[in-house]
Amino acid sequence: MARLALCALTALLALNTHAQVQTLDRVVAVVDDDVVMASELQQRLDTIVAQIQSQNVQAPPMDVLRRQVLEQLIIERLQLQMAQRAGVTVSDAELDQAIARVQQNAGASPEQFRQRLAADGISMDAFRQQIRQELLIRRVEQGSVNRRIQITDQDIDNFLRSKEGEFWKSPQYELGHILIPVNSSAPSDEVSEARNKAEQLVEQIRGGADFRRLAIANSAGQNALQGGDLGWRKTVELPTLFADALEGHKVGDVTDPFRSDAGFHMLKIHAERGSNEQLVEQTKVRHILVKTSAIRDDDAAYNLLLDLRQQVLDGADFGELAREHSEDIGTMLNGGDLGWSNPGQFVPEFTQAMENTPVGEISMPFRSQFGWHILRVDGRRQQDMTDQYIRNQAANLLRNRRYEEELQNWRREIRDEAYVEIKLPELKEDEGEQSDAQ
Repeated sequence: MARLALCALTALLALNTHAQVQTLDRVVAVVDDDVVMASELQQRLDTIVAQIQSQNVQAPPMDVLRRQVLEQLIIERLQLQMAQRAGVTVSDAELDQAIARVQQNAGASPEQFRQRLAADGISMDAFRQQIRQELLIRRVEQGSVNRRIQITDQDIDNFLRSKEGEFWKSPQYELGHILIPVNSSAPSDEVSEARNKAEQLVEQIRGGADFRRLAIANSAGQNALQGGDLGWRKTVELPTLFADALEGHKVGDVTDPFRSDAGFHMLKIHAERGSNEQLVEQTKVRHILVKTSAIRDDDAAYNLLLDLRQQVLDGADFGELAREHSEDIGTMLNGGDLGWSNPGQFVPEFTQAMENTPVGEISMPFRSQFGWHILRVDGRRQQDMTDQYIRNQAANLLRNRRYEEELQNWRREIRDEAYVEIKLPELKEDEGEQSDAQ
C-alpha cells in the first residue's frame, strides 16, 4: 500500500492547497464528456511545485510544468470515465479499509486523523472522494495493463539463460562498499589521484586490513558510517555496474576499483547464503467468486459473500455453496477447489487473503480484478519446487518490468484516441494548435 499512502499524501496536499486558493473558475480543457477547470489545474500545479521545492530540485519553466500537469489531469479524467463506462466501483467497505491503512501508516487514530484533516480545512468527505478516485484509477490501470502483458515460457527460458538470469538465480551476497568521490568532469590529475587512492585501499584490504574500518575513514558512500555495509543483495537488485564488477568473485574477495560518474567504487563480498534447494510452502484452497454486473454492485456482491461465509460458519458445506453460487467456471463444479498452489500463482489480492487465512478458516470477502471472493484454506505443506518456483519468480519479475512500460503505452493510446480540446492558447504545444484526436 506504499503507493496508496503516497497518493493519500498528494491528496492531502492538493486538498489543503485548494482550501487556501480561491480562483475565478473557467474551463481549460474539454476531455471527451468531461472538463478540466482552471481551479483544478492551479490546485494540482501548486501541489506539484510544493513537492518539487520540498525535494530541493530545480523546477522546469512554469509554462512547461503547467502543460505537464494539465496532461496528468486529462489522463485522470479519461481513466475515471473508463471506470464509469466499465461499471468499476469502489465499495464503502474497500474505501474504509484503504483509509484505515492510510491512517495506520500516518500513526494516527481515526479521530486524530480526522482532526488533522480539519486543521487543514479538509473535510473527511472530500478526502474519501479523493481516495476513492485514486483507487478507481489504480483498478482501471491494473485491469487494462495486465491484460496487455503476456509472459510466455520462451520469455522465461530466455531470461533464465541470460547473463542476468544466471545472476538472478545465484545466492545472496552480503556486500561492503567504498566510494572515492571524483566529479565526472574533474581534470585528469584529480581523477588519477582518486584512482591511486582507490588502488591503495584495495591493496591494504587484500593485505588483511579491515574493510569496514577503511570504509568509515575513507568512503563517501551513504553507508560509510556503517562500515560501507550494503546488507544482503542479489546481483539483480544492484546497479548493472556493480553486478558486472562482482562477476567471478567469491566470498572474501574485493573488486578492483571501477568508475562511475560519482567516482571510484570497491565492493567486498563478506558472506554468501542460499542453496540450490527451494522448499516452497504450498497452500490448498477453495474459493467462491461473485462478479459484479448491472444488477449486482460491489456492496451487493460483498453482502452475498458475507452471507455465504456465515452459512459455512453455521455448518453449511463450502463446496456445495461454491457449486451453487460461484461464477468461476473452472472450479465451481469441483466445489471451488483450486488444488495445491505455489507462491506467486494468483493475483496479489488473492495471495494476500490466502496467506492471512489460517488453515480451516474462511476469509472475509475481498476483491480482485476478477470480482469478489471468499476462500477457505484446507491445508499447507512444504514442497521442493525449485524449478517451478524459480520460473514463477522469473515470470513475476518480467511482468513487473513490463508493467511500467505498458502503462505508459496504454496512457498514450487512450490519450490519442480521446477528444481533447485545450481552451487556453498558452497551454497548447504550438500556436494555433487544437489538441484533439479522434
